[in-house]
Amino acid sequence: MSSALNLQPFAFRQMTDAEFDAFRPLFERLTGIQLMPTKKAMLSGRLAKRLRALSLDSYGEYFRRIDDDGDPLERQIALDLVTTNETHFFREIGHFDLLRGELLQPRPVHTLRIWSAACSSGEEVYSIAMTLADMLGVNGNWEVVGSDLSTRMLEAAQRGLYPIQLSSELPEVHLKRFCLKGTDDYQDTFLIDRSLRRYVHFFHINLIQKLPDLGLFDVVFLRNVMIYFDAATKQKVVEAVISKLRPGGWLIVGHAESLLNPPPVLTAVWPTVYRKAVK
Repeated sequence: MSSALNLQPFAFRQMTDAEFDAFRPLFERLTGIQLMPTKKAMLSGRLAKRLRALSLDSYGEYFRRIDDDGDPLERQIALDLVTTNETHFFREIGHFDLLRGELLQPRPVHTLRIWSAACSSGEEVYSIAMTLADMLGVNGNWEVVGSDLSTRMLEAAQRGLYPIQLSSELPEVHLKRFCLKGTDDYQDTFLIDRSLRRYVHFFHINLIQKLPDLGLFDVVFLRNVMIYFDAATKQKVVEAVISKLRPGGWLIVGHAESLLNPPPVLTAVWPTVYRKAVK
């Protein structure tokens, strides 16, 4: 009998409650994300591919691989797998309408800088960049910074290469002006044009850790990330982020993330939109 017929599919036992309870504080400390008991199946499924790749027999073995004494590179892979990365071009379109209108009036005389603080695979960054290019031109005095915890998502964002089906999220005028349709091996994709990408910079940043020296921004998009934080972590992140806002700058959060007790330096101007005191 051929030995191939004796091969068995790789299998491992299911994540136990004890293993899940070990992962929960680790990921919360590293990311600020709270994993409720209902997320056990999600975590098990996302980490399963690494157990298969590493030929590990249990989640306990994988936990030891990524804990404080483990492999930092594997730990980053685990963080990439655990973080949620749902995003769209021009998501919550009202924020972009505000950007075109009231938020940037009058236009600043300095280099206009906007930070997408949880940019995932970059769609938000390029949506901001397209909006600014419409307003200020592709030779304007502006910059967009994107940051994320996931190195995997940042690599995708830096490429600026997206599945063609996502083009339906973009206005036709932006597709023609800022995007290149793929050909041959890339026929099912489109690429953000370099005329736009040259204004965009990406950084690997963990929002619950001390922020690097990014300079100051006129607008910060902090959208659809704080829903995963507890109240204390949310307050810490907001205070750190607004320290990077210029006086009079704007903080934009997601529609499910209105700040119940914003810092005194912030004033709610519209739902989910706050302005930093001018001093």
